[in-house]
Amino acid sequence: MQKFIQLWLGQTASMIGSAMSAFALTIWIWESTSQATALALLMFFTQLPRILLAPVAGILVDRWNRKFLMAIGDAVSALLTLTILLLYISHNLQIWHIYIAAAINGIFDQIQQLAYSAAIATMMPEKHYSRASSLSFLANYGASIIAPTLAGILYSAIGPGGIFTINLATFTIAIGTLVCVKIPQPAIASNPQPTRFHLLQELSFGFRYIVERPSLLALLVSVSLFWFAHDIGAALYSPMILARTGNNARILGTILSAAGAGGVLGASIVSIWGGPKRRIRGFLLGMAGAGLSKIVFAFGQALSIWIPAQFCSSFNFPILGSSNEAIWLAKVAPEVQGRVFATRAVIMQLASVIGLLIAGPLADRVFEPAMQPGGFLAAIFGPILGTGAGTGMALLYAISALGLLLVAVGGYACRLLRDG
Repeated sequence: MQKFIQLWLGQTASMIGSAMSAFALTIWIWESTSQATALALLMFFTQLPRILLAPVAGILVDRWNRKFLMAIGDAVSALLTLTILLLYISHNLQIWHIYIAAAINGIFDQIQQLAYSAAIATMMPEKHYSRASSLSFLANYGASIIAPTLAGILYSAIGPGGIFTINLATFTIAIGTLVCVKIPQPAIASNPQPTRFHLLQELSFGFRYIVERPSLLALLVSVSLFWFAHDIGAALYSPMILARTGNNARILGTILSAAGAGGVLGASIVSIWGGPKRRIRGFLLGMAGAGLSKIVFAFGQALSIWIPAQFCSSFNFPILGSSNEAIWLAKVAPEVQGRVFATRAVIMQLASVIGLLIAGPLADRVFEPAMQPGGFLAAIFGPILGTGAGTGMALLYAISALGLLLVAVGGYACRLLRDG
């Protein structure tokens, strides 16, 4: 796994920089609007192009050099960050600029992630798939520890502009390590007649591949329902904490760092352990653990509850995620993983986008007013959650967390998924 770890280290540096920029933009948008919908739309515009372009991206990953595609993704992200930086320092940055940048970045990030996932199967034997997937989670959650803490401290000192500059530096590290790593390319099937019919076959290949394998279809349905419920809560996470703490960026950063710590511990354990032999059990148990922890988090009103609940929630994601990824890597042939993984991404991201679209309006127009003093839900849930700013989002977050738990229970009840 030596070459993969070298690649992983470069991508980790980039993820830390990107997470710092995302944190800075979250605070900037919230201070500008004080609306959960504005932050949910940022996530929406990031996800929407992924859905539209994922099938084409899958074909590109199976047909083009995966190392080149990853380099293009890093380069475009760096260029977009530079554009946001120049708009900010010239005092011309507006929210719609950020939405456009997020949409463009979403396109190339989708290609890069598919190329990265497909590269795993060509860089190492199957016995290391869970470890490699867990290292990806380790990078993600490691960034979640470092980035919010640094960004929370630096936001008031150097502002968003300084944070964007740091992000630019991390892209050079990512591209530099990528250049030095050899990524094997699987054999590419030739197509002597690239007709419209063939293109339609290529675009629909991943869907047909999954439908013809009922256990994979059941797995995809389960994980899509999970991310639908999860991303309703994810859209509310930052505005809920900021609203309940008087826009305290350091408290938000501390909680996000606790999320990172839990994820790092979970990923480290899976990386050393290799994951459960029955990977589907790791997937379903991780879902259940995340759901229970998030329910506790929703009802918390202080760091003494938020930090341990968030730590426990994030601890489960490397277990469920690496188990899920290992199943797909083992059951899908390397030469078609780009197209199949693209189809998987489309379905999951469509579920995610629906969750993001309904979360903001539900929070701003229904749950927040209903949980103000005298609101129609305040009398029922006020004694548990309190009333005032952020409590409506907390109630909706609790409902989404309950949804995660129900998906896990439903997965155990589905024999096709449990025994697939």
